Amino acid sequence: MEKTYVRGTWQKQRAFSPAVIISGPAKTIYVAGHTGQKADDGQILAGDFEAQCRQTFRNIEKTLAEAGATLADLVTMTVFLIDTRHTTRMTEIRTEIFRKDFPASAAITVAGFADPSIMIEIQGIAVIA
Repeated sequence: MEKTYVRGTWQKQRAFSPAVIISGPAKTIYVAGHTGQKADDGQILAGDFEAQCRQTFRNIEKTLAEAGATLADLVTMTVFLIDTRHTTRMTEIRTEIFRKDFPASAAITVAGFADPSIMIEIQGIAVIA
């Protein structure tokens, strides 16, 4: 399997790729929406966007590990945010996590989530050889 990134221009500053191209035999993993309103130790993270964002990525990472994949295998993600003011911080955290090879992505602001303490939800698709 070969993964090629369409890097774009301004997209790098927002930590996403306009497109990711997969060539060759591969396994596709569809990752349901993950949240992070609770830490691994059960601590409630209500009101703490950064903590919820990081926990959400940890939760996705755990799910991907069960499927034999890593965060680096994500080729696209949809990020749902409760407030557009969190978009820049989410981008900074995503940049720390992915560094250079960013998945294709969309960020959508929503009116609310099933649990009112949720501030972010991420779903995605991962591809592995």
